Amino acid sequence: MTAATDSPLFPQAPDSADAVLEGLDPEQREVATALHGPVCVLAGAGTGKTRAITHRIAYGVRAGILPPAGVLAVTFTQRAAGEMRGRLRQLGAHGVQARTFHSAALRQLQFFWPRAVGGELPPLVERKAPLVAEAATRCRLRLDRTELRDLTSEIEWAKVTQTVPEDYPAASAKAGRDAPRDPAETARVYALYEQLKRERSVIDFEDVLLLTAAILEDRADIAETVRNQYQHFVVDEYQDVSPLQQRLLELWVGERDNLCVVGDASQTIYSFTGATADHLLDFRTRHPDATVVKLVRDYRSTPQVVHLANALLGHARGRAAEHRLELVSQREAGPEPVYAEYADEPAEAEGTARRVRDLIASGVPAGEIAVLYRINAQSEIYEQALADAGVPCQLRGAERFFERPEVKEAFVVLRGAARAGGNDALLDDAVDLPSQVRAVLGTKGWTPQPPAGSGAVRDRWESLAALVRLAGDFATAHPGATLADLVTELDERARSQHAPTVDGVTLASLHAAKGLEWDAVFLVGLTDGMLPITYAKTDDQIEEERRLLYVGITRARRILTLSWALARSPGGRPGRQPSRFLKDLHPGAGTPSSPGAATGSVEGGGRRSARPLSGARPRLHRAPARCRVCGRTLTAPGEVKLMRCEDCPSELDEVLYERLHQWRAEQAALLGQPDYCVFTDKTLLAIAEAVPDDEAALARISGVRSRKLQQFGADVLALCAGEELPRKEEDI
Repeated sequence: MTAATDSPLFPQAPDSADAVLEGLDPEQREVATALHGPVCVLAGAGTGKTRAITHRIAYGVRAGILPPAGVLAVTFTQRAAGEMRGRLRQLGAHGVQARTFHSAALRQLQFFWPRAVGGELPPLVERKAPLVAEAATRCRLRLDRTELRDLTSEIEWAKVTQTVPEDYPAASAKAGRDAPRDPAETARVYALYEQLKRERSVIDFEDVLLLTAAILEDRADIAETVRNQYQHFVVDEYQDVSPLQQRLLELWVGERDNLCVVGDASQTIYSFTGATADHLLDFRTRHPDATVVKLVRDYRSTPQVVHLANALLGHARGRAAEHRLELVSQREAGPEPVYAEYADEPAEAEGTARRVRDLIASGVPAGEIAVLYRINAQSEIYEQALADAGVPCQLRGAERFFERPEVKEAFVVLRGAARAGGNDALLDDAVDLPSQVRAVLGTKGWTPQPPAGSGAVRDRWESLAALVRLAGDFATAHPGATLADLVTELDERARSQHAPTVDGVTLASLHAAKGLEWDAVFLVGLTDGMLPITYAKTDDQIEEERRLLYVGITRARRILTLSWALARSPGGRPGRQPSRFLKDLHPGAGTPSSPGAATGSVEGGGRRSARPLSGARPRLHRAPARCRVCGRTLTAPGEVKLMRCEDCPSELDEVLYERLHQWRAEQAALLGQPDYCVFTDKTLLAIAEAVPDDEAALARISGVRSRKLQQFGADVLALCAGEELPRKEEDI
């Protein structure tokens, strides 16, 4: 096992403090044993920073140097905090608090509010948007959904940077913000939003930090109580700290210096929310006697992936670039990164889905594959393409594992079976713990083989299958464990949000992928205007987009594909350019290419390989799509699908449209997939307008591709002809 490789799922806790240090590389060991004074860990992607800091805490606790209840480890997401708690528990460091900034502050605020202010803490508003919308209406501003979202984000930025409404216009200009509304209008909405909260006696997410900081500043006695409770602090992802979080951290620490911070300036990708790497880069200035350790041994990615990541940052500019870490891969060589160019976005999605399907067929687990994009709006076309290819997928950022209804139901039946013990007839033929779990979860929908397709039925099965795999791992690690022991373990994991993995290709934005890793990663939609995003104007904003691509590249352990499309929709003008960030990494990626897919892998010296890209089709020069009513050239995907302008007269056969809708719902139910995985609403509308009378006419409708033509063509043509579909045996 390499030094930074994750431990087995259920390792035995080390039997001594010295045993905690076993398996750490020299730099990680230096981090783990630096337990006094300020410590700054500069940790590159894949270098085992979480391993280093959790072993540091565990070593300090097991050696009797750090009191468990006196340690507060803070990070930025519930997932990261849950992972940290899980690792600390595995290392035998019980009682250590690992929380997000907000959850730690909220806990303190709830405890001290009656003493500092009196009464109960006002309720927390989980969604700002309705109040922001009301404030805007009172200011006589009409906002569409996008403007409301952007204005809400702007208010959040103002609060975490500790900017009051009257100072917002000047602060926004100084920071180079691309405000969604006139700064004076934004300031008015911001002020009225704060007034509405006061009138209704509610607080928001940022108020939790602001109020906690205010109480600690105003009440020396409360500040002293907190500092007596926590004597040692660890801050993960320190490059993402906002000015408000830094203020709160300084109040927690006080005049002491038992502070360990961990971060990487090259992974600063949240400055739009107020985060800044300055606190990390200035740490040694504030703490001249700090111990500084650099982690550069990359245990995650192959030399080929690491070389590309280093090369990307080699062209970076600015302060973060001056402190970049040159990673050194510790893995064996793997395949070269692949570059793929497609004619249009649907072709890119289909090509990506084919390559994903081929990888799964070759033995790569679906859960070890990710498709990453710049913005969430890009996900739909990849959901559809993967569904068409019969590949299960999951959207990152969806419901937490332990909050899923099927997981809660599984807990209930497992707990009931554990209480019943040998009196449960369901377990009569179960010879061991895994077979007991399979028998119990079989009553809730788990089967040895997964259901076909994707959708809600497959999602439910994947959740139950994750619990079955977890039971097998637990039984292997703990021979003789009972069902009651497993239930106890699951309860502990639920409390710490230490979820098992779910098998399915991950779809996620680059921001949501931070902190995660997969065997194979597809970075899609890499065009200028998307990455860097079109509203990135300043040098600092462009460099942050470069760092975002760096984060995406470093998510891949072994297989990496970077792709782009020259047009948005079939028949569109191929005027897009590959991302400027690729120009210096892949010769030819920054200039128009010749007909045929500009694909292949990059050799070590940057030469293009003649080996064609598996799964990528040659670019076809399609005729532009034109409206069948007025003849105008169409570019919007929805209009291309309908073959008419949105506002041109429709020739809809409403009876056929209703029959198609009913048929689609029945097909989706049979397949256990969402309706859109059969055909989207736009495709049904296009069919009901065109009323095709043969396969050729049906195939000309965008959205009816060869696989769907083969699967559903006969039914659709029969419906278009006014025929009744034959009833299947299971319907009789």
